[in-house]
Amino acid sequence: MTAIQNLWRMTCGPALSLAPLAGDTTADVAVIGGGFTGLSAALHLAEAGARVVVLEAETVGHGGSGRNVGLVNAGLWTPPDEVEAALGSEEGAALNRALAAGPDLVFDLIARHGIECEAVRNGTLHLAHNASGLRDLQSRHAQQARRGAPVRLLDAAETARRVGTDRFPGALWDGRAGTIQPLAYAMGLARAAIAAGAVLHEASPVLAVARDGADWTLRTAGGSVRAARLIQATNAYAAAGAGAVPMTPVHYFQLATAPLSAAQRDRILPGGEGCWDTATVMTSYRLDRAGRLLLGSVGNLEDFGAPVHRNWARRRIAAVFPDLRGIGIEAAWSGRIAMTGDHMPKVAAIGPGAVTIWGYSGRGISPGTVFGRAAARWALGDEQAFATAIRPPRAETLPGLRALYYETGATLTHMLPA
Repeated sequence: MTAIQNLWRMTCGPALSLAPLAGDTTADVAVIGGGFTGLSAALHLAEAGARVVVLEAETVGHGGSGRNVGLVNAGLWTPPDEVEAALGSEEGAALNRALAAGPDLVFDLIARHGIECEAVRNGTLHLAHNASGLRDLQSRHAQQARRGAPVRLLDAAETARRVGTDRFPGALWDGRAGTIQPLAYAMGLARAAIAAGAVLHEASPVLAVARDGADWTLRTAGGSVRAARLIQATNAYAAAGAGAVPMTPVHYFQLATAPLSAAQRDRILPGGEGCWDTATVMTSYRLDRAGRLLLGSVGNLEDFGAPVHRNWARRRIAAVFPDLRGIGIEAAWSGRIAMTGDHMPKVAAIGPGAVTIWGYSGRGISPGTVFGRAAARWALGDEQAFATAIRPPRAETLPGLRALYYETGATLTHMLPA
């Protein structure tokens, strides 16, 4: 099988190389997981003066945070009317408002802490893949416009000018959004949290979580952390036995081309917007700072469909951008998305003073940052901090079978012409 190489790991700069937990320690709050949610929680807790310890099983951003497309979107994949229909008008509206402001929080943290992560805030483009997709975008535009969002429907000509191809009959531009180098953002959050007083440990998988009197004790191979509050923030990379709630893992892969020529960069996504389309098996497109085109779609490059996904991606690049036919591929990787049945993020109580947060369903950057800040406020005593209710844990129905369904469907789709 062809080697997996993550572009974000290649271009994010030196690793943090944080020491594993050694010995026993105490904290006000223990956080499991060094991704967007856990790091945002740690930063906001430390800035509030709390003692917080983060335990990351691998390295900061190892999971979905460091394998992300890097689109800083507002809201959820689910349209806001459907969010309110599913959760009720009050809770749904609160969640919509919180996540609509998500990009503001992300880009504010980047600016305030000087995080070098290739941040570009020129909006994103949701591309109509056909006539039905265009009708979907028209509905989304109407819903967002009613809520005062800075969104605009683009016709085919304007879409072609902005993307560099005539394959799409229209697009929905969202001016709140942008793109980042996601692993560099995660590492920047980690550095900011450490500077504020948080303690982070890499290579420290949690082997056991137990209630110990009024506190929680988390044990690793090298030691333990005792804390009054616990935040589980491992999302799609949760380890069994560490307070995880089963969910449906959906894989998403990306290929990065060699840098485009100056002439190609003038034509392909010249405004730097990140894009994704309305197809059931969606495709994303964006450039990084060096001018590489990143194309992504549903699929696992470490499973049976890997050759199909890779071949389809090359065909898709050639079909959408014909002058890139045969361009070299410098990196290819995949990661896991925590999908929930209703595509809504979840906060569940896993014991007294303990929550687990998961299920961004492909929208990890803004929601993860927002929910991390909310988790910090919750840990400091604000029981109403989350924009969605804290509910009892509830596992997804047949997550393994559902994951196989997604992967098989993507593989079969990618056998078709691009």
